Amino acid sequence: MTPELDTLLAYTAWERDQWQEWLRSHGDDVLTLSAGPHGDGRFQTIGDLIRHIFSAEKRYIDRLSGRPLTDTAAISNHNSEALFAFAEQSRHDLQHFINSFPADQWDVPEDHKLLPTATIRATPRKIIVHVLTHEIRHWAQIATLLRLNGQTSGFHDFLFSPVLGGGVNREQEKALSAK
Repeated sequence: MTPELDTLLAYTAWERDQWQEWLRSHGDDVLTLSAGPHGDGRFQTIGDLIRHIFSAEKRYIDRLSGRPLTDTAAISNHNSEALFAFAEQSRHDLQHFINSFPADQWDVPEDHKLLPTATIRATPRKIIVHVLTHEIRHWAQIATLLRLNGQTSGFHDFLFSPVLGGGVNREQEKALSAK
């Protein structure tokens, strides 16, 4: 594994912890908030987006491991505990894949079926980076949707995380968010 992947893994793990804690304190009703009127039709609620984050991680590891794709439709998008239990499973599978994948195969392009009519050619390294940056992008989208619905979710920027040292004083964060 590379230091860059370690950094992205640590940051997304921190983000997940922040979001899980936030959802516990705000309740699962937040999961039913609209994902907005101008999406592509796949996601109607914030719960749909969160399930999508974890489903994408799980399914890309399924593809890279040569396994059938996991059906995630049965995972409740209205229950944060169920969503984050699934997240633990998907992250465990990702970590196992990273730790056991042969080093000489990380940069060998492979074809993967994404949709019934679409395939993608990418290296396992590129797919793993995609999975992690995909998650980061969607958490930012969720934070925006919450702000549009009058909810604040704190500072999630990498700079405020403890990854690579530092971080933000939580009392200072509260003062900043009050402004």
